[in-house]
Amino acid sequence: MAWNQPGGGKEPWKPKGGGNPVDDFLGRLKSQLGIGDAGNGPSWVKPVLIGLAVLIVFNCFQLIDERERGVVLRFGKFDRIMTPGANMKLPWPIESVTVVNATQVQTVEETVNVLTKDENIVDIKFNAQYTISDPRLYLYGYRDDIVAAGGQQGSETVRQAAESAVREVVGNNTMDATLFERGQLSIVAKEHLQKSLDMYRTGIKVSQFTLPDARFPEEVSDAFNEAINAGQQSDSIKNAALAYASKIVPEARGTASRIKAEADGYRQASIAKATGDASRFRQLADEYRKSPEVTRKRLYLETMQDVMTRNPKIISGKGNIFYLPAPGSAAPAPSPDGVSRPSPAVVTPSVPPADSTGRGEVRQGREGT
Repeated sequence: MAWNQPGGGKEPWKPKGGGNPVDDFLGRLKSQLGIGDAGNGPSWVKPVLIGLAVLIVFNCFQLIDERERGVVLRFGKFDRIMTPGANMKLPWPIESVTVVNATQVQTVEETVNVLTKDENIVDIKFNAQYTISDPRLYLYGYRDDIVAAGGQQGSETVRQAAESAVREVVGNNTMDATLFERGQLSIVAKEHLQKSLDMYRTGIKVSQFTLPDARFPEEVSDAFNEAINAGQQSDSIKNAALAYASKIVPEARGTASRIKAEADGYRQASIAKATGDASRFRQLADEYRKSPEVTRKRLYLETMQDVMTRNPKIISGKGNIFYLPAPGSAAPAPSPDGVSRPSPAVVTPSVPPADSTGRGEVRQGREGT
């Protein structure tokens, strides 16, 4: 008989129980699980349901540490970033959270073989330290392998980008710059590395980048060491030459200045003497024009006076010869017969006979004649 006829069956749409929706829901859940009536069901159902409810409530609560950031996905799509502190979210699987340590400093270190601008091979070691600046890009902005040793993401990308930056910077510089000017190269390589990481959308910020060591390959280390030693010896010789030049050049300049001063003095003295002689000669010429005989006699006497003061004199008379040395000349040694004779350097002229007055003639001899 149909349910809507008098005396028919029970109405199918009428809820079970006393009309309480919660009791009706639990009753239907028990019937679906095959538990039967609430009074006849097992005792573990209610604790399981309570535990499930508590789990759902705690799944909606997320505590983020000060050093961490939380990336929230809603149905697999990025929704927001959780800041440090207590945060609420929808239960899984509606929303999920991935916690990222944004302040941890991670390090990538490796030695690469690089060709310099002047076609020399150098083994250079780089050290890159980085932190996470954008957690969203760090997790989902690019694809990268997980490092098995530490489980850190992004190190492989940083390593490859750092190696590329080192090759670019070293390839544009010479071997000497790579070996002895690595501080400047580190700055340029860090800039290239950060640009590459930003272009790859990695969400990574490079905090420090250094090139701590650079050396030659083992196969050619001996030859390069010899070349370095030769360069050092060359620098030493250059420095010694510069030191010698800095010492000898001032001395030469001083000597040149002294010679020039002496020459200027001699020139001025010569000019003054020539001027004086010319003036004296003009005065003498004027006097000669006025009194020729007197002037001629005076010139003769002055000349003889000058000659006799500079040469030894020999006076002879009545068979005796007297040697009168000039001032500053050595005295003659006496001869065995007691007659003083001039030194061998003086030639004694023959003595003429005495004149009628009995006076001897005064002769003059000159040294070396």
